Amino acid sequence: MNHDVKLRVSNIEKSFPGVKALDKIEFSVRKGTVHVLCGENGAGKSTLMKIINGIYQPDSGQILIDGKEVKIKNPIQARHLGISMIFQELNFIPEMTIEESLFVGNWPKDKFGKVDWPEIRKRTLELLRAENLNYKPDTRLKDLTVSDIQMLEILKAISYQSDIIIMDEPTSAITQKEVDVLFRKIFELKSRGAAIIYISHKMDEIFKIADDITVFRDGKVIDSKPKEALDIDTVISLMVGRKLGNDFPKITVPIGESILSVEQLCGMKFKEVSFDLRKGEIIGFAGLMGAGRTEVMRAIFGLDPVRSGKITMHGKPVKIRNVKDSIDQKVVMLTEDRRRYGILPVRSVRENISITNLSKFIYKGKLHAKEEFDSVKYYCDKMKVKTPTYETAISSLSGGNQQKVLLAKWLITDPEVFIVDEPTRGIDVGAKYEIYKLISDLVSEGKSVIMVSSELPELIGMCDRIVVMAKGEVMGILDKSDFSQENIMRLATSTKQMN
Repeated sequence: MNHDVKLRVSNIEKSFPGVKALDKIEFSVRKGTVHVLCGENGAGKSTLMKIINGIYQPDSGQILIDGKEVKIKNPIQARHLGISMIFQELNFIPEMTIEESLFVGNWPKDKFGKVDWPEIRKRTLELLRAENLNYKPDTRLKDLTVSDIQMLEILKAISYQSDIIIMDEPTSAITQKEVDVLFRKIFELKSRGAAIIYISHKMDEIFKIADDITVFRDGKVIDSKPKEALDIDTVISLMVGRKLGNDFPKITVPIGESILSVEQLCGMKFKEVSFDLRKGEIIGFAGLMGAGRTEVMRAIFGLDPVRSGKITMHGKPVKIRNVKDSIDQKVVMLTEDRRRYGILPVRSVRENISITNLSKFIYKGKLHAKEEFDSVKYYCDKMKVKTPTYETAISSLSGGNQQKVLLAKWLITDPEVFIVDEPTRGIDVGAKYEIYKLISDLVSEGKSVIMVSSELPELIGMCDRIVVMAKGEVMGILDKSDFSQENIMRLATSTKQMN
């Protein structure tokens, strides 16, 4: 027995209807180390972590902490055993305040056994100040961005002073500055002997913080080695079981006439935004958190009101007051927060895809099920969606497969302009490649794409031009010949000179 091993799972198996999620998994993490788990979406990583955190029960196998077998029946028991987990999919109650969210299920009590709200306020302020987070404790979660909420989830897990901390894609929705803060915190946790399990698809991250790396594929451990024994190409090859070739399958297509034009658009968190999108073009939007990129897209898609400015399609002014207006103009949007705004979690894969185009399948008062099935099958095949059946609830699919279903949902409407906001957030290398390929196929068919992304290599690899925003304004528009991470960051951190 290695006395440095904090956590070990042995011979763990888990099946769901139609799929074996975990097959005889052997895995261990040492004290004071970061053990990175890699693998495509659906490989079994998150399922194993949910077993360790008590959300799922294994069909067979053992979990050992400090060499002693434990039965983890629920997350509360996991916390008592010193286990905390930061989830990839953000589960939160929008009406809750920050202080309520930080202490839910762990309320400090006063001498009368009542919730001690002054103590909660005091501790919340201490936590926020310690991490240099400028939030008010009574701010409601619905008023925060995805990035804000992710940082609070990280803060909450760290505040439990756990010995075993599971981080499932913790950087998928935060900026580089916040990533640096998180990495400093991880090194602090390591120094006090914590065992950290870190799930990520970002290769630069993996090799920056890992001590050990384990690769999952199809519910099995493919390889597990110290970081020094592996390199990026080997890890990717182990993950996908094949060589991917070029990271960004960008197709050069002729750029045509203007499809969408935005002039001096002003909204709640942005002003005087102007840009032009042409047929067959991929235009990227870069910027730091709070730059206003998502807010501009939400306004164009009819989710948020426009205060002033003009939107034209094919040279004709259009009024987009709601999402239906946008879809009627053949403009669709894949939102960054798929759980909150994208999927219908209690509905099937079929229903999630066909809902945007029901008029195609319902006529003369009747649902034409074969037409619906054929369309759903066509787009699921095109997107390589892994699902037991089309009647499977979308909530039971991996994050990457949910994202593919959402892409299929909008493709079925045959859009001209496809807005994709963080399209590869929390998605593995193989699925990213498939989504890049789909985006390239769209523009080769004469469609146009607006890509909002926090990953600069993604924008540089896929876009024809990049719009850079800061503090709600456009700082500049770069042509391909001017693309570099330095040029983008220079604009993203600049401010316009006042006249």
